[in-house]
Amino acid sequence: MRIGRLATRMGEGLAEALWPTRCVGCDQPGELICDRCRAALPWIEQRLACPSCGAPYGKLTCTECDGTWPVRATVAAFGFHGTPARMVTCLKDGHELRLAPVMAAALLTALEEASAWPAPDGRPRFSPDEVDGVCFVPATSAAFARRGFDHMALVARELCGFSGLGLADVLVRPQARDQRILGREERAENLEGTMYVRGDVSGARLLLLDDVATTGASIAEASRALLARGAASVTACVLARVW
Repeated sequence: MRIGRLATRMGEGLAEALWPTRCVGCDQPGELICDRCRAALPWIEQRLACPSCGAPYGKLTCTECDGTWPVRATVAAFGFHGTPARMVTCLKDGHELRLAPVMAAALLTALEEASAWPAPDGRPRFSPDEVDGVCFVPATSAAFARRGFDHMALVARELCGFSGLGLADVLVRPQARDQRILGREERAENLEGTMYVRGDVSGARLLLLDDVATTGASIAEASRALLARGAASVTACVLARVW
């Protein structure tokens, strides 16, 4: 065991020497997110955010949704620009797997802040005592085969490890076109009927994770699948919100 740990550390040291860690925000060597980029992260202030779709400044009148998202509440950590946008790309397409715990910590930070503010149903937007399991919007089979991993599965496992909540890996998405290449009107049509639930979620209160919310099409499709199989409620949390 000691030899194995030593070999791992030597391998990590060699990798760092050959490919030094660079900040995902500014590309300077040193840390995954340097102090300057960390200080400039575009956190969404939860007391001002729309409780339905998570858009900033939408608490009283939201210009990004009509209040009919199928989730009971949506919590978004950041606006989708700058460092958060690069975090998503670097994890998904750059295979920088060390970002998974960083993203999980950001999601938990936003959830903890949101716990002080009400959802449309009057209850806190997040309460760990009202979550029976953590699930995530899955990658398609093609994306999994191309990358070799499901990035949100990694983030969800890290979040569960930090919080003590249980993982509910119940959603499956065999196929769908990449949402990033589609316009706002095409996103919902692209995802309709593409997700299904494996396992029993009857009566479960679920926390649904995703990386980015734009129109909410992925969250909506996942939520519909979960609720159709008997889930009691779905609360969404995303790393970044586009508006």
